[in-house]
Amino acid sequence: MGTISQDHDKLDSDTTAEAIRPLVEADPSIKLKSVIAEGQSRFNYTVSYRKAWLAKQKAIAKVFGDWEVFNQTLPVWLKAMTVKMPRSHVQIKTLPVYYKSEEVQDVRVLYCIFWSFYPCIIAFRHCNPLMQVNGTHLYKKYKGALLVAVAQDRNQNIVPIAFAIVEGETANALEIFLTNLRRYVVTIDGVGIISDRHTSIDAAIARSNGA
Repeated sequence: MGTISQDHDKLDSDTTAEAIRPLVEADPSIKLKSVIAEGQSRFNYTVSYRKAWLAKQKAIAKVFGDWEVFNQTLPVWLKAMTVKMPRSHVQIKTLPVYYKSEEVQDVRVLYCIFWSFYPCIIAFRHCNPLMQVNGTHLYKKYKGALLVAVAQDRNQNIVPIAFAIVEGETANALEIFLTNLRRYVVTIDGVGIISDRHTSIDAAIARSNGA
């Protein structure tokens, strides 16, 4: 019998997720067309695009863990990092949640995370007095941006010195990043900054210098 193109109503996303689990474990960025093809091969049915998307999300959660659970345990992991590498620095900023103009008790929303490993902090002391700050957008379910500051040592090697996950390349987020960078990593004067001349960086530098 040839492949039936109509999606079977009893072939749910849980069944498909279990079938594609080995594929997701080998390649988390697997394309949905590959998920659909696997469904065709295993069940002789063409699963819908929506069902393939749901199946992939469930398979990722089974293999790598759920995003919500990971976010809730993130402070624990960061605490473990500072225990394993003392004198590393972590700063977590959260915001309150409001419902009908009233603050919800015992609930906070993650706003930004800054961290720098102690070996990176020590390494910067042996780098040229110059650093580059840049960001990249995060995609998938949770948006935001990853900020990275890098320097260059005497042998021309690129050395990452600090990281942050923020809401975006906004002046507020960059100010928090640069303020923590100045406080914990770049503790000397006369260090130059290379950037893409983003207007938010100019504003953040002015704020952080005045902080």
